[in-house]
Amino acid sequence: MNRSYVSVQLASHPVRHCRRALSSVWAIYFPFIVSCSAVAVCSGSSYAAEPDPPQDATQASPQPLFVHLSLEELGNIQVSSVSKKKERLADTAASIYVITDEAIRRSGARSIPEALALAPNLLVAQINANQYAISARGFNSSTANKLLVMIDGRTVYTPLYSGVFWDAQDVVLLDVARIEVLSGSGGSLWGANAVNGVINIITKRATETMDDLLNVSVGNTGQIAAFHHGAAFNDNGGAYRVYAKLAQGRHTVRANGAPVPDGWDRAQLGFRSDWHRGANELTLQGDTYRGTSEQQLPGQATISGSNVLVRWSQLAPDGSGFRLQTYLDHASRDAPGLFSDKLTTLDLDLQYSFAETEGRSLIWGAGYRVSDDEVGNSASLAFLPARRKLHNANLFVQHEQNLSPELRFTAGAKLESNHYTGLEFLPNLKLAWKPAEDRLIWASWSRAVRAPSRIDSEIYIPGKPPYQLAGGSGFRSEIANTLELGMRARHTENLSTTLVGFHSKYDHLRSLDKLASGVYVIGNRISGTVQGLEASMAYQVSRSWSISANALFLHESFCGPSLAQSRPGNDPKLQYSLSTKWDLNERMQADLSLRHMDSLAYPFVPAANLLDARYGWRILNNLELSISGKNLLNARYQAFASGSSNVTVNPILLERSYKLSIMLRF
Repeated sequence: MNRSYVSVQLASHPVRHCRRALSSVWAIYFPFIVSCSAVAVCSGSSYAAEPDPPQDATQASPQPLFVHLSLEELGNIQVSSVSKKKERLADTAASIYVITDEAIRRSGARSIPEALALAPNLLVAQINANQYAISARGFNSSTANKLLVMIDGRTVYTPLYSGVFWDAQDVVLLDVARIEVLSGSGGSLWGANAVNGVINIITKRATETMDDLLNVSVGNTGQIAAFHHGAAFNDNGGAYRVYAKLAQGRHTVRANGAPVPDGWDRAQLGFRSDWHRGANELTLQGDTYRGTSEQQLPGQATISGSNVLVRWSQLAPDGSGFRLQTYLDHASRDAPGLFSDKLTTLDLDLQYSFAETEGRSLIWGAGYRVSDDEVGNSASLAFLPARRKLHNANLFVQHEQNLSPELRFTAGAKLESNHYTGLEFLPNLKLAWKPAEDRLIWASWSRAVRAPSRIDSEIYIPGKPPYQLAGGSGFRSEIANTLELGMRARHTENLSTTLVGFHSKYDHLRSLDKLASGVYVIGNRISGTVQGLEASMAYQVSRSWSISANALFLHESFCGPSLAQSRPGNDPKLQYSLSTKWDLNERMQADLSLRHMDSLAYPFVPAANLLDARYGWRILNNLELSISGKNLLNARYQAFASGSSNVTVNPILLERSYKLSIMLRF
């Protein structure tokens, strides 16, 4: 659907069928609604790690504008998305990539999806002005459903179709501490729908941003202005940050030069406050936003929402720890002529970590979530019942044991209940071997599920006889069993590599089944396997110059009687990138990135080579000017299918873009 409201694609055959049966308006939007590609109900416990180490509010100071991390410093970054406890990236037995705050700043990214494109273990494709297809290890579509996404511990998803509305997710990117991107199953800790990966967006503590920051970017595809103010509390025990962000995006064009009605604008306000006293930490934060966008139907589409989150954690002297988190989130969207949706979510999560003794550690946790979702139905489509209250509860445990000084075994499991399929069991087994301080080899097996969403079970499209499409009342959870083998090594002080191979078997994948009456029903009649290899290399030529290379190979095989109507995802067999970062001197930086994306088959999208560049100049100690360009090799190119009826004849194209940015700290 235009502007990311609900837009999934089908193979060409079902699109033709739907066009004959439905009105011209619905022919544009039907591919999105009934796609059997990925969508994710992110229903696990959600805890985001905090930047390390905690700072005293009186000692915090703005970070320098120019920073260049060495390979050793990168390996020492603390991550928590793999085991729900802090561990060095170099010691993490999983395919995880960390997008640092430095990498975000030097990329010139304007939004969360643009920042996620820096992760080589993700599939990220821009569809139009503000709509993206983002997934891990295949199944990519505008509603990819096998990926858990969190912002500071708050799970962002809609139970309407179990995916992420990327147009509704935003932060001030200069306030992001890091983004942890885990490719591979995370179900035993994070729950249903963390099938192929976890994205954990972590913003900086308020104690790390006690300054005033203004960032303004202008370019041929849009403008952004962001401001934050941070300071310490008078009681000397914490700090706060408030921010505002305005963004506007210019419409895209089709191959024939015709403008696409997908221009947009967005405004967001928010705050974060942190207190740190002794063994206790308390965080209170929240956001509110509103946006509008053009659409092909009459009237503008609108989105709005607000959320507030409270997190309390306590770390005992023996290393044991306790964390309690709750948040309330309300999100609304209205696409005149199609549908409206109001979603309110209340979430409560608890986690306790025992002190590690004799090489053994244990973590357990529990969570409960209730979501109230109300859809405004239209003549084009309906969700029955229109209002649904969904309850989710979970309990997990993970145990780690040193079998020897070099060998560590991990076993974990989660029990999670959902409204549609009841109790789900999500186990995980892992063996990690560290033959040397700079070598790590691991093997793992996991079982994960993609729980049903409202679109799977409750959607109806009017027509004859007596409707054109119906949700599957007996829709089952999609199941993935994954084997993974990986190696991470630092060969010299300046050279490191990571290699991960995986094999996933999927059962009960979503399908679009045609009955003898001509009615389509959503079912589970597709199965398949996805195999792949993720490879990365980083070379530190000098303290001021680094080079990295990354590649992702995918081989997908699916079968089932409904495959022709509903093939899962649209993924490249190969994507690779080569990038370099160079500090020309203490005031000037240059960044260059070349990416190759293989062609897509369903529907066809040609291969593309993309060159991005950025030049940064620190004019004063607190003032930076940068110029960046994206897609410099092509005047226009197609990154993904838009989902409309003319995706191959007259597709949406993305233009070469330029941007001028000014960042001022005072």
